[in-house]
Order: sequence, then structure tokens, then C-alpha cells
Amino acid sequence: MTAPVVTRFAPSPTGHLHKGHAYAALQASNFAKKHGGRFLLRIEDIDHTRCNSENAEQILEDLRWLGIEWEEPVRIQNQHLNEYRETAGKLEQHGFLYPCFCTRKDIQREIERAGQAPHGSEGPLYPSTCRHLSKDEQKARIAAGEAHALRLDLKRAMNEIGQELTWQDRIHGEQKCRPELLGDAVIVRKDIGTSYHLAAVHDDALQGITDIVRGEDLFESTNLHRVLQELLNLPVPSYHHHKLLTDEKGNRLAKRDKAITLKSLRESGVSAESLKSQVSSV
Repeated sequence: MTAPVVTRFAPSPTGHLHKGHAYAALQASNFAKKHGGRFLLRIEDIDHTRCNSENAEQILEDLRWLGIEWEEPVRIQNQHLNEYRETAGKLEQHGFLYPCFCTRKDIQREIERAGQAPHGSEGPLYPSTCRHLSKDEQKARIAAGEAHALRLDLKRAMNEIGQELTWQDRIHGEQKCRPELLGDAVIVRKDIGTSYHLAAVHDDALQGITDIVRGEDLFESTNLHRVLQELLNLPVPSYHHHKLLTDEKGNRLAKRDKAITLKSLRESGVSAESLKSQVSSV
């Protein structure tokens, strides 16, 4: 007997939703409906430097306007930071994380000094500078109160896993995991005590998400998420990395580019049915 389908929409309240978000939310919600499953809403607000409760409330209002329904309660990530610390602690206990004291300038200088650095999907990879620090030096710098993040020791992690990882993408087919595209990624940020990657993987397993329906901009992140799932002995969901909505120039809609918000569309007289018709025809 197959498990019931459970999907989720997990926006970050760093601004108001735009049409791209509406498309993503409807994709996840409609998939659950199609399969007689459940649809959950999660607010990913771990980044206290950019998220706020006003934006979170606006997200709920926009989704209600679209006619999207979700199960209560909504999971609010900043209410569960201790859980993410515990999960990170498991990885650290087994030696899969190491403290990184580098600033962005430090990393850039090291890359320039080396003359070149391996590139991943998002540019030059971290050159693993702090992975080579002795345990004594790590402890001394932490004891001195030096700010640090925790990075994944990818080489050690993959040696422990000892096999090639894959995931099933219902749109793109079976995928071979390529975690080297992200390198020794930050798993615990120094300023917020966790990271998107760790919190998302933890919550997807906790909430029993069977199908992760999200934009193809997060496709590469799945490589890292598969590694974390394997290290933490978590279930592996199916993935659906759908296309992104773009503007007339072909650029994907983004908050930073001041894409027209659902709130402004609503206030200008656009109906929810009209908007849903627009995005569903893409």
C-alpha cells in the first residue's frame, strides 16, 4: 500500500509574494488534490535579518485570496530552532561538520591567492581552508569567542555513505547526485544557528513530505539535501522541479527585482480566478 501524497509550500517572508510564488503554491496544492493527498504550508523564517511577521501574515492573506487551503497548524521555522541545533549536533558528533572561521573576504582572498578554485553551480567553491585546522586550534578559536559557521566535510561524508546517491524527479527522471557542485556547504550559519538546507531537510522528514514540488532554481540544492538525508537516515521524497515564471525579457520573477506582488495585483482589481488562469496557462 502506497503512502498518501503530502506536499508543501514553504515561502520565506522576506517580502511579498508575486506571480511566481502563486504558480509554485498552486503547483504543490494541485498535485496534492490530484492524488487525494494533503497540502501543508510552512513559513521558512529562520533568517531573522531578512524575515518579519508582517510579511508572513501577508503570505497567508495572499494564499487565502488565491483560494488555497492548507492543514493547520502552519509550521513556523523560527519556533523550532532548537530542533535544528539538535539535528546539526548529530552531524557534528559524527565528525561530518567542521567550524569555519572565514569571512567572505577571507574566502575571496584565498581563491585569488590560489589563482583558481573549483566551480560549482553557484560559482567558485569554498576552498576548504578551515577543514585543515587542527582540533586544538578549532577549540582554541571557539573558546576565544570567534564567530564561526559549521560546514559539511563533504569528503568524509561521501566516504561514510560509500555509494552513489540518486533521487527521482517526476519531471526530469532519475538523477545521479552530484554534491561536489556545492562542495563543503554551510550547514549552520554563524548568524542564525542553522541554514536553509538543514532546516528544510529536517522539516520535510518531520512533516512526512512525500513529494517536494518546487522551482527548478532549487534543483542543484537537492544534491546536498540527498547527502543530508543519507547521513541523518531520513526518508527520501520524490521531487518535482518545475519551470519558473519569467518576465517579458525571460528573467525569472524575483523579490529582489521588485516583481509585481499579489497584493498590488489584488488592489488593482485583478481577480484571483484571472491570475490563476494566467499562471496555469504557462
